[in-house]
Amino acid sequence: MLIPETMRAVVKAQAATGAELQTVPVPTIGPRDVLVKVRATTICGTDLHIYRWDTWAQSRIRPPMVFGHEFSGDIVAVGDEVTTVKVGDFISGETHIICGHCYPCRTGQYHICRNVKIVGVDRPGCFAEYVAIPASNAWRNDPKLDPAVAAAQEPFGNAVHTALSTDLATKTVLITGCGPIGLFAVGIAKAAGARQIFATDVNPSRLEMARTMGATHPLNAKDDVVGAVMAATDGGGVDVLLEMSGNGVAINQGFKSLRFGGYAALLGLPGRPLDNFDLANHIVFKGATVYGVSGRKMYETWYQTRALIGEGRVDIRPIISHRMPLDDFQQAFEMMIAGEAAKVALFPHNMS
Repeated sequence: MLIPETMRAVVKAQAATGAELQTVPVPTIGPRDVLVKVRATTICGTDLHIYRWDTWAQSRIRPPMVFGHEFSGDIVAVGDEVTTVKVGDFISGETHIICGHCYPCRTGQYHICRNVKIVGVDRPGCFAEYVAIPASNAWRNDPKLDPAVAAAQEPFGNAVHTALSTDLATKTVLITGCGPIGLFAVGIAKAAGARQIFATDVNPSRLEMARTMGATHPLNAKDDVVGAVMAATDGGGVDVLLEMSGNGVAINQGFKSLRFGGYAALLGLPGRPLDNFDLANHIVFKGATVYGVSGRKMYETWYQTRALIGEGRVDIRPIISHRMPLDDFQQAFEMMIAGEAAKVALFPHNMS
């Protein structure tokens, strides 16, 4: 196909709140890269940080920058040395681009590469008609997979890594935070055979969505969460805590609800160091096992994701609450900031 020289893209143009739709050059590719025509891209919490221009974004982003990192699309060009994928393949992008030579990479822990470059954060992203990535970061999809679902596999993988870091079968599970990734985790816990699934949030619509995804006990975080959990578990607490909120109150509720000898996997990122976290009683005296989660395991998590989504064990379409053209990106961001949308998919070319 004829590839244009320019494209429409959402750009963090200035060191200030907001973003702009601009015409920018189509990315060039190196010998080991691929150029992808984006079918769908979904908005993530990281993108909200960039749009709002908060403290984290100010420390990391260097405007002008095309941002966005969750996408699916069709390969339209490949570098001279690429042999693993071809033009026409429908792919999703693993957005952590690794160095391959640091200690974690050399020991198989690619997901915590010390020199990682992230699409849409450290290099041009996918809120655009085209995006370039290394061929090794292209994950081939079933051609029949919904493009929005295919784009959302990237954040879904974070939930997979978190939830499947331990055995959930027949376990009682508490998921704190019902943003998209927390809601994904509810569906994963159900598919994994959890016996009871508690899910907390302050947004009633998200709690209702948690129920749709399989939560047996959706709980408003403003209520007595610990009391409700203890009443439903004969006073023992939950076997597993999956912390997705990054909220200090929710984190404390989660650890108070965790049984002695329980397991906690932490994905949520607090905006600042936690105050009044009782390390001795929450972890040490409980004999709790705590696992910190960073991204997805490359590429074990992607195979697990394919098994869960591709084989119909978890349906994430209810979480993709809105589908909009790329031109309406500003409305999409404002809806997510206001809590009026769960996951928004943007379409740079057409709505299919």
